[in-house]
Amino acid sequence: MRATWRENNARRWISELSDRIGMAGWAALAVTPALAAEVDQHGAAVRDILLLGVEGAGTVGAVVLLAAYGRGLLDNAAESEWTPASWLEVRLMAVCRLAQSHDVKPLTDDVHALPKLT
Repeated sequence: MRATWRENNARRWISELSDRIGMAGWAALAVTPALAAEVDQHGAAVRDILLLGVEGAGTVGAVVLLAAYGRGLLDNAAESEWTPASWLEVRLMAVCRLAQSHDVKPLTDDVHALPKLT
C-alpha cells in the first residue's frame, strides 16, 4: 500500500511538471530533431545517474526515483533558470519522458526504452 501511495504522488508530480513544460515545449520536442536528441542525451545521463548512484534503484518504481530527482533539480535551481530550452527544462523533459516510459517498472539501461516521438 505504501509503495502505491508513493507512486501515485510521484505520478501526480510528474504530471504537474509535464503541464508546466506545456504544450509548446512538447510540440517543440516533436518537431525539432536537435532538441529531441538533446532530451535523449539528458535521459541517458539521468538514467545512468540513478542506476549507478542510487543503491537499490533497480527495486524502486522509476517514477518515484525520477520525481525525487526532478524535485531536487527544481529545489536547487533559481527560478530564472527555468526558460524554454534551458539546460534545466531539457533535463526535466527527459525526466518526464523516462517516467512515461518506465512508470512503476524499475529503470533499465535499455537505450530503446524512451517512447518514440510522433
